[in-house]
Amino acid sequence: MNEIAIATHSLAKTYSSAFGRKKVHALRGIDIEVRAGEIVGILGPNGAGKTTLLKILLGVVSPTSGTAELFGRPIGEAQARQNLGYLPENHRFPPYLTARQTLDVYGRLSDMSSEMRKERIPRLVEEAGLSSWIDIRVGKFSKGMMQRLGLAQALMNDPDIIVLDEPTDGVDPVGRREIRDRLRALKDRGKTVLINSHLLSEIEMICDRVEILNKGKIVRSGSIDDLVKDGTGWRFFVKNLPSELDLSQFWVEIENSGSDVEIIMESGAPAQLNELIDRLRAAGVTILSIERHRRSLEAGFIEIIEREGYQI
Repeated sequence: MNEIAIATHSLAKTYSSAFGRKKVHALRGIDIEVRAGEIVGILGPNGAGKTTLLKILLGVVSPTSGTAELFGRPIGEAQARQNLGYLPENHRFPPYLTARQTLDVYGRLSDMSSEMRKERIPRLVEEAGLSSWIDIRVGKFSKGMMQRLGLAQALMNDPDIIVLDEPTDGVDPVGRREIRDRLRALKDRGKTVLINSHLLSEIEMICDRVEILNKGKIVRSGSIDDLVKDGTGWRFFVKNLPSELDLSQFWVEIENSGSDVEIIMESGAPAQLNELIDRLRAAGVTILSIERHRRSLEAGFIEIIEREGYQI
């Protein structure tokens, strides 16, 4: 799809203290385009402006300057936000309501008809893996179950844009995989998903692209491959590595597991690779295997942020 689902142009937000003596520039001219059917991650350290950006898109906060549109409609228009679904971080539901009643409340808030609510609620609860809990009060739900119900709430009005803030927080590995599968299914249906998360391993597995914010600015944008390709290196599995062998010039990481040793060379030209091989052989090291090593998104993210002058 080529349609633009989310667009911001020179979006800026400045907060002032009680007496206007101090100004905080939360956003400093953000330009983002998210196409329909994409899953895009919003990354950045604490205080980077991620939450402010989401609040502006949701209509909770007004920008100081710049513009933003959802499917071509200015975010200031109520109609632009009718097609949004939102899962906030640390959301809370009234503990005395059941899962069915909770979703019914949100369906009413979205002006859904009674027939539509009755049709969608059991299906969303089943997709969330909570069918046996549909008439149990949510006060008895675990954190992971609350997250699943929260995602069902975000999908109640069948939105075309879904904004998720830490969607897998507190969810066990099986639940995280199920949520990833649900997000991929939404993408296949042409839905657009915007995710804010500190779990970079989850972002790496699900997102088409990421936008990295730091100090209120976009410092890097692109696909996962774009952000990690510069760190493509090599992984060695070896035996009999002498403890006194100095490999510091190759900028490698060494992990010991009994007699087996893993050596990770984060990046390096073929000449450096062969030089390392020669050094290991000369030291009597047994090389069991050599394979390509792709740097993780987390490693790439930290390098980008540190380059921007932020201390992790």
